[in-house]
Amino acid sequence: MNTEPQPVMSPRLISIISVACGLMVSNLYFGQALIGEIAPAIHLSGGAAGLVVTLTQLGYGAGLFFMVSLADIMENRRLVLLMTVGACLGDLGIFFAADPTTFLILSCFTGFCSVGAQVLVPLAAHLAPEESRGRVIGHVMAGLITGIMLARPAANCLAAIAGWRAIYAVSALSMAALAVMLAKTLPERRPTARLRYGELLRSSLSLLIRTPGIRRRTVYQAALFAAFNMFWTAVPLLLTRRFGLGHLGIAIFALAGAGGAFAAPVAGRLGDRGHVRAGTAVALLSCVAAFAVAGWAAASGALVTLAAAAVLLDAATQVNQVLGQRVLYSSHPEARGRINAAYMTALFLSGALSSLLATFSFQYGGWTATACAGAAAGIGAFLFFLTERRESDQAG
Repeated sequence: MNTEPQPVMSPRLISIISVACGLMVSNLYFGQALIGEIAPAIHLSGGAAGLVVTLTQLGYGAGLFFMVSLADIMENRRLVLLMTVGACLGDLGIFFAADPTTFLILSCFTGFCSVGAQVLVPLAAHLAPEESRGRVIGHVMAGLITGIMLARPAANCLAAIAGWRAIYAVSALSMAALAVMLAKTLPERRPTARLRYGELLRSSLSLLIRTPGIRRRTVYQAALFAAFNMFWTAVPLLLTRRFGLGHLGIAIFALAGAGGAFAAPVAGRLGDRGHVRAGTAVALLSCVAAFAVAGWAAASGALVTLAAAAVLLDAATQVNQVLGQRVLYSSHPEARGRINAAYMTALFLSGALSSLLATFSFQYGGWTATACAGAAAGIGAFLFFLTERRESDQAG
């Protein structure tokens, strides 16, 4: 008989899942780092250059909705391996793409398959004991955010040495190696739920629509993720035009942002100790402060201060993400896949649209317009947070 596994989460398995999440999600951010080089190479110009980032994230959002929910009815290890192999093939196709249509279709496909990371996160929550679930999620999310942040400098460094296509070849090899490692180490999880696929998707939407706590956490993180994407889509353009940095300089700057990953384990411990509300308030206000500092730094030519603002923004985004997932994964254990699907789909739709907005805002209003838009997202989320009652920290 198929049963849910008892919690078994060794430090080694936590590390493997963390690395896997980071490698998978990095596929979403190569194009963001290299947009200035890729767009002219595939004959995209002006505001259309944002499609390099937007279609990858829209593909990821589609995968989140249509695939991640399957974690509640399909054996999880098999699902993760299927997605990993798909991402490998997508990266390989992008490496050989010679025209914009092929590149954009394959970017969307690679984003779609990279959702294996979001099957692994709730799987880690399933395998972790209740008393340490926040800590485990924090460590896994630290791996994920490290992958996001290292994707940019890795892409820039390789582009400086071997051109923009090189990072996609390396990623394809990484996905192949990752598939082998996960096949050997990832435990099976066979869900007990018996739902048809259509019922599964409807249930995912229903949980989002009917559960106030899930809606609220989704709005908070969608706003922060939009701000995060606006910053990291536009800042390479700012660093090139305002500070005169090349690939290497942009890569070093992006490394500074990776410091925000250290906030994830701290956030997990805060969640385990019941400090979700206070941590959320700090995260939302930190987002606003980060854009205020970034706006001043750009106007003043203060590169180090701009880097500090990047760290603050990344830490704020990560803290709110971990706190939110700690709440959501504790609310309906049997539906973690569906909850994660609805939650992350909303986040990445927000991220995809904000990436496109960032290219237009920077083109027509410069960094000031982009910084104001990012700060507005944080302010809106905080004003909504002020309407929260203390008891709504629970996602039920």
